[in-house]
Amino acid sequence: MAALDVTDATFQTDVIERSKQVPVVVDLWAEWCGPCKTLGPIIEKVIDETGGKVVLAKVDVDANPQVAQAFRVQSIPAVYALRNGEIVDSFIGALPEQAVRQFVDGLAPAPSEADTLVAAGDEASLRRALELDPDHEGAIVALGQMLVERGDRDEALALLARIPETAETRRVAALARVGASGNGAVDDIEQKLEALLDRVKEDDDARQQYVDLLELLGPDDPRTAQYRKSLTARLY
Repeated sequence: MAALDVTDATFQTDVIERSKQVPVVVDLWAEWCGPCKTLGPIIEKVIDETGGKVVLAKVDVDANPQVAQAFRVQSIPAVYALRNGEIVDSFIGALPEQAVRQFVDGLAPAPSEADTLVAAGDEASLRRALELDPDHEGAIVALGQMLVERGDRDEALALLARIPETAETRRVAALARVGASGNGAVDDIEQKLEALLDRVKEDDDARQQYVDLLELLGPDDPRTAQYRKSLTARLY
């Protein structure tokens, strides 16, 4: 699972609420910080190897001063582990991989029966996992994606509504509402955004579709920031 790029605006949902489902490691960094660039790839690799049992949230402290203030950051890199909305462990500085692995291993719970079923990945296993753990995020996201791909969009949206919103649930929900293919591809996405722009202020459905299309573009697409500015200009 890719690291979450968390902002002041998304911190409550992507870190605090998510930590009630799975341990979240918050990596506080900045572009100018040399040790941050050393630690970043190490912590991403180690957490990725947990297969979703631990989630990594990266926060640029220069761009998100509220989060930095909440953690009372005095030097970076600073890393905090949260479970159930509370800090359970932390460290400062660029630790070697072995030390980072030990830190992360202390957070990852042993695989449950539901985890094993989710790893199998077929629909029957995913549904059985949800019988055992109705709020299992991995099972919900995986089954939701599967349902969207075969056109069962209403069931997918109902399923996703059972857990707190995250970047992954937003992406799959957007797929369901827009009716895109499973990989998020949307034909003529720029033309669709332009066509919706004149309607977003007065039409709630148009506004939701516009936001969903931006969700499918993703935060790394340079067009996303451009179209978000256009949306804000039309609304306000």
